[in-house]
Amino acid sequence: MIAAVVALGMTAVLGGCGVGGGADDVTLKLVAADYGDSAANSSKKYWDKLVAAYEAEHPGVKIDVSVYSWNDVDRKVKEMVDAGDAPDLAQIGAYADYAAAGQLYTADDLLSITTQADFAGQLADAGQVDGEQFGMPFAASTRLLFYNKSLFAEAGLTPPTTWAELASDAEALKEEGVAYPYALPLGPEEAQAETMQWLLSGGGGYTDTLGTYGIDSAENVGTFTWLRDQLVGKGLTGPVAPAKLNRADAFAAFASGKVGMLNGHPSLMKTAAKKGVKFGMVPMPGPDGETKSTMGVADWMMAFKKNGHRDQVGDFLDFVYSEKNVLAFSREYDLLPVTNSASDVMSAAEEDQDLKPFLDQLQFAEFYPVGKTSWASVSAAVKADIGKAVAPGGSPSAVLGGLEAEATQADAAAAAS
Repeated sequence: MIAAVVALGMTAVLGGCGVGGGADDVTLKLVAADYGDSAANSSKKYWDKLVAAYEAEHPGVKIDVSVYSWNDVDRKVKEMVDAGDAPDLAQIGAYADYAAAGQLYTADDLLSITTQADFAGQLADAGQVDGEQFGMPFAASTRLLFYNKSLFAEAGLTPPTTWAELASDAEALKEEGVAYPYALPLGPEEAQAETMQWLLSGGGGYTDTLGTYGIDSAENVGTFTWLRDQLVGKGLTGPVAPAKLNRADAFAAFASGKVGMLNGHPSLMKTAAKKGVKFGMVPMPGPDGETKSTMGVADWMMAFKKNGHRDQVGDFLDFVYSEKNVLAFSREYDLLPVTNSASDVMSAAEEDQDLKPFLDQLQFAEFYPVGKTSWASVSAAVKADIGKAVAPGGSPSAVLGGLEAEATQADAAAAAS
């Protein structure tokens, strides 16, 4: 109720008095990530169009947008904050450190009731720290099991629904000479994602129901023991050791027709289609049937208190999260919308049917524990070590136990700081 009153009060101020104008002209600084893969579809073009439309209706407010690659954007924001020059807004990969330092506005501080209520529930929850939402979801994605239809047809196979079927299909694909029957990218680029998808499919995850790390749970150890013994140990994951196979290389191999199966997100559809690969997509198999939950990934918008432009930032964000703008961004970059209204449109629109299987999975998605300030270091540890768990002679219990110890220590250090 308090949050509703605050949001109502803010909305009334914005609606009644307008934002900016005259001597109160304001320039908001926004740092954003680039989702494009070339100058032709750079995110700068998306923001330029959106900002032009907003500024035309709000002559007292200017939006200064700087777009950086994903390789640089998180570091750039950290450098700005450390130098005492925080932007008003940052659209990057993580928010927890800034929230823990008391540097961010909450969503309640900024957004209208209708905008807040429109966020998909599980995404809004993933943006919370201690029950308050600091991270506003900006883009989302889920994963499905991609399979090469041509290779499956040649081997007389149907898509797997269980781990046993996946292993059997991989065995048949190997006999047909397929280079990567199942591509298992546990290399340093994005091992934490492949790991989480498998942990979830085995009934585990990085954390338990209380949000406490449980990386070495019996379910997780069982999952990686199965991977070691039934896929990697039988030579069903290809010529590159999983610990050295990165996601980008696995995707490229799939688009070249060298992969029978792998976990993929929506961008792989376009990549594979351009190369003429006929593919299908199914939910990730589990031990006894389709996995009950899938991995979701979200990127975040956050607003810094440093410059004190709360009202102007809130009004701009209400515009950013309008149905029209969320749809435009999602369609441009083959990502899932973070609002219910845009999701409803995409679910029904013929032009968006390719994304519908991923949208259907979003309601079952679980996300990285990004509300923990320890997650960045834990994720880095997973990237560095998880491939050892499935290596010949590797010990899943020892590797996962080591990661659990690191996670527990990082969590304790974060809580003490």
